[in-house]
Amino acid sequence: MFALRNFRLTAVFLSLLAVLTLAGVDAAEARGGGSFGSRGMRTFQTVPQTQTQTLPRNTAPVTNTTTPRKATQPAAGAQQAQRNGMFGGGLGGWIMGGLLFGGLFGLMFGTGFGGIGGVLALVIQLAVLAFLLRWLFRRFGAQPQTANGARYEETTLRRDWQGGGGPAARASSAPRSAASQRAGRRDEIGVTDADLGVFEQRLTQLQDAYSREDLARLRAITTPEVFDYLVRELETSHTRGQRNEVFDVRLLEGDVAEAWREGDRDYVTTALRYESRDVMRDRHTGAIVSGEDRPIERTEVWTFVRRRGGEWLLSAIQE
Repeated sequence: MFALRNFRLTAVFLSLLAVLTLAGVDAAEARGGGSFGSRGMRTFQTVPQTQTQTLPRNTAPVTNTTTPRKATQPAAGAQQAQRNGMFGGGLGGWIMGGLLFGGLFGLMFGTGFGGIGGVLALVIQLAVLAFLLRWLFRRFGAQPQTANGARYEETTLRRDWQGGGGPAARASSAPRSAASQRAGRRDEIGVTDADLGVFEQRLTQLQDAYSREDLARLRAITTPEVFDYLVRELETSHTRGQRNEVFDVRLLEGDVAEAWREGDRDYVTTALRYESRDVMRDRHTGAIVSGEDRPIERTEVWTFVRRRGGEWLLSAIQE
């Protein structure tokens, strides 16, 4: 009777959890235009947090994109974890697996854990063993390696974070910006202060062109994919007899999340914290339909792309 009651409570709990999960998904799906564009080969990867509080946590991958999803090769660490599984692939795995198997075998034939006390004793033994094994692996295990097996040297890593002498710094003729230095190894191209100035300009230029419905200007500063998304949003507003106005845009803080190269293209993903007045007006009367005519602060993740020697274009926006 007690087991049946527990089963029912568990079933009810799981059902409620499923409903709440679906509700969260519906709410996320309803936020139109919140994440669109392309980040090249990293479109389906999370954006890492920045060293500053501009982006204090990772950002989910782009949801609306025309970039085809390709099968990616897991990193060496992930492959090792998959091979090791729950118990690991070394001596610790054999010990942990043997203990658990022995307990389960005994339980099936009535000679196992010996009731609640036996189960508790086994849990304590496993916890102590896991602690000892973790200490041994940390003490005598191999040093961290990159995906290709090359070891990180502490002096080189520190030098790259400080912006001096690293491969990314040598790749650019101009000095790396402070934001690039904070990004460290995540900036593979050496983002300069001039690049950051362009990104800030793109923020105000795009909002201004979007508010004026200047398609020629939007096309000049965005990739074709982003331009297509923006045009569709404008068409939707026009169909409803409304016009979106974004003005008084002011960048409060920005930082580089990551920067990399793909062939002849450079990508930079930035975190932008800015304030603006963002309202939706009736196209005929000018009355505010939604939004507030006051500065509102928000943080978005913008990715820019350029061909070698070309202009920076906006290629993705993530809220």
